[in-house]
Amino acid sequence: MTGRTARRRVLRISLPGGAVARADLLAAEEPLGIRIGGEAFTLTMRTPGDDIDLAAGFLVSEGVIRSASDLATIRICSDGDCDHDDHDATGNVADVTLSPGAGVTALRRRNFLTTSACGVCGKASIDDLATRSPYDLFADQVSMTPALLAQLPDRLREAQRVFDRTGGLHAAGLFTADGELLTVREDVGRHNAVDKVVGWALREGRLPLAGCVLLVSGRASFELVQKAVMAGLPVLAAVSAPSSLAAELAAESGLTLVGFLRGGSMNVYTAAQRLGL
Repeated sequence: MTGRTARRRVLRISLPGGAVARADLLAAEEPLGIRIGGEAFTLTMRTPGDDIDLAAGFLVSEGVIRSASDLATIRICSDGDCDHDDHDATGNVADVTLSPGAGVTALRRRNFLTTSACGVCGKASIDDLATRSPYDLFADQVSMTPALLAQLPDRLREAQRVFDRTGGLHAAGLFTADGELLTVREDVGRHNAVDKVVGWALREGRLPLAGCVLLVSGRASFELVQKAVMAGLPVLAAVSAPSSLAAELAAESGLTLVGFLRGGSMNVYTAAQRLGL
């Protein structure tokens, strides 16, 4: 595994001027194989870093585990530490051992590539997309003002350290209802950044994330709503647009879905009562 950034020589063109060769930093993207009990479960493209959180959060999103007690161990394989028949890059395999009683069904197994642009690749049918959450979001009566919610994008942006150097990463930030930033994760994939946040919460014993707000730097797709619901999050906000299927799932699940959160404006698509509306 390399770092979160990679240096590359580029040709910088500035019109109407000339061209100058210079060094540039790119956001790193590498595969991470996730194995359960020594068997390949999935392969995802991600930005290296927080890989244990990523693996744990992915398993929560897939409904494989619900709490930290379902996990015996997660380790990132080092050179000579694991059999690399499927993934030959040292540090790019997360080896998971589940606790007795936790298991993987045939429907949940996804033995092919999940790209950094697609977090639901590998699903066999539309029925597979909607994994049932163990949490009742309708019972979460958390509230916050639109004015406070409008402040969160700036707080998230200030915490995006790798984005400052590359300009090429998505971010997911977890906030309390009072606007306190609990954690932020960055990745080339929106869904990976969310999985890293959820995995952090799992390992910190914070699931379900009742009373919290998840803010993402891009759009709110179905997969991100699904991940929020599986983590017990009552509010998901995005700086860009949601999809129609995302709004449908949010409404069915009792999730407050906010889009186009920019400056002093926003669109509230579902469960507006949590914002006092």
